Amino acid sequence: MREWNELANEFKHDQEQAVTLTRVEGPGLEYASGGNAEKIQQSGNALLSTLADREEYCRSMAAKLKAALGKYARAEDDHSTEITQTGGSL
Repeated sequence: MREWNELANEFKHDQEQAVTLTRVEGPGLEYASGGNAEKIQQSGNALLSTLADREEYCRSMAAKLKAALGKYARAEDDHSTEITQTGGSL
């Protein structure tokens, strides 16, 4: 679970850095400079979206793992109690 959250945090950090690409401006006033900046901004927006999706996926996996571990622990406790009540031991 910790690893999923750490990976999600890395994707979040990468998003903070990728924002720079979405704010690029052309170095000059001619059409080529503006067009180049626009393509970089589009690429930055696509990267930002992908990184956000990856972060969300990792957080979702961490939540699913936490839920599964909770169910596993409850089931183990229930079975342990049941065995103890019948006079057995673990």
